[in-house]
Amino acid sequence: MSGKFITFEGIDGAGKSTHVDWLAERLRSRGLTVQITREPGGTPLGERLRELLLNEPMHIEAETLLMFAARSEHWATRIEPALKRGEWVICDRFNDATYAYQGGGRGLEKSKLQQLEQWVFGRQQPDLTLLFDLPLEVARERIAIANRPLDRFEQEKADFYQRVRQAYLERAHTCPQRIRVIEANNSVEHIRQQIENLLPAFFPSPMTGA
Repeated sequence: MSGKFITFEGIDGAGKSTHVDWLAERLRSRGLTVQITREPGGTPLGERLRELLLNEPMHIEAETLLMFAARSEHWATRIEPALKRGEWVICDRFNDATYAYQGGGRGLEKSKLQQLEQWVFGRQQPDLTLLFDLPLEVARERIAIANRPLDRFEQEKADFYQRVRQAYLERAHTCPQRIRVIEANNSVEHIRQQIENLLPAFFPSPMTGA
């Protein structure tokens, strides 16, 4: 595949979505074709499944299987074809989110997640994952300030999110070359500078020169 695949991860309220459009424009200014997408979602089927996943109570295994069903469709019909065309894809959440939320938060066995991941993707992984990390209390304050209806994940209690955050950090420790932790309890300018500092090491050609 000649394109590059970048994912954004972090607990709800980490602020990652603020920087997705910015990074896409940053890459487009280098002459690259960039697609922005999200999970769950990213395709007509995925968006319909997203509505169920975010709003309908369900058993943890049903939740996980629906996540991977949406992701399989997303990968096969949108992400992989774009990468093969040489496009860059930026995705708001991907596999690491399932390890964090369904694995860490809900407690589903990691072996089941690994089996599903292997079945759907084999050894494919994002080229770079930006993990936006910040204290839980800050994230929850941001969600409260937003003053909008909360989905069923955002309504979870603090201990759930502590487990999700810990699972993310453990995942980053396991995959340090791919997953880079962004200190998200900072100004927008400081966060973007952290991302700028990472990009040349991962993608030297398109990121050289101003």
